[in-house]
Amino acid sequence: MKRRLIIKENNILTKIDEDAVEELLDFTEYRKKPIVIKAIQLNNEFEVETLEGVMRGDKGDYLIIGINGELYPCKPDIFEQTYDEV
Repeated sequence: MKRRLIIKENNILTKIDEDAVEELLDFTEYRKKPIVIKAIQLNNEFEVETLEGVMRGDKGDYLIIGINGELYPCKPDIFEQTYDEV
């Protein structure tokens, strides 16, 4: 299933396919700030209550404590691309 960005402006919905988003919108590049978080890779399924609702983690996902003390799950591939052990 192809994902789309839906923008609502003046009660008009514009749908943009995910492969066209970058060429149609004027993105600016940003570098993630070097922050330190705490994390553990769990060997069980788990759920975390967040401000966005309940998020589910699968076996092998990481549980992260963010800079404001918030808990959230992260898939191993994303975690390994984003974080290095300090």
